[in-house]
Amino acid sequence: MMNRSIISTDKAPAAIGTYSQAVKAGNTVYISGQIPLDPETMEMVTESFEAQAVRVFENMKAITEASGGSFTDVVKLTILLSDMKYFPQVNEVMARYFNEPYPARAAFAVKALPKDADIEVESIMVIAE
Repeated sequence: MMNRSIISTDKAPAAIGTYSQAVKAGNTVYISGQIPLDPETMEMVTESFEAQAVRVFENMKAITEASGGSFTDVVKLTILLSDMKYFPQVNEVMARYFNEPYPARAAFAVKALPKDADIEVESIMVIAE
């Protein structure tokens, strides 16, 4: 049977639905989509798209660290945007958190995101056991 555990940290927003912040299965960690919720207040960051993107990556960073890894262990990102006009800003913010070689990535514009966020990012991380 595969070793499976739930990852949870108060340094990222608590799950607001029927999901976990992350699930570790073997040495792979599946990190749930993060929206720009401030983990302390559970309020949305709304002042700018850049601020939303930074909050999302900070939330994800907290979960990667709680999982025993870091952004260098992330192998795949899926980025959901309210509008593809934000794509250049996503690249700029992502470059603050990731170095080459970059993880694989997909980016989509979607009709709507939870709490009217402009960005949601989920990821897959592989760490040493």
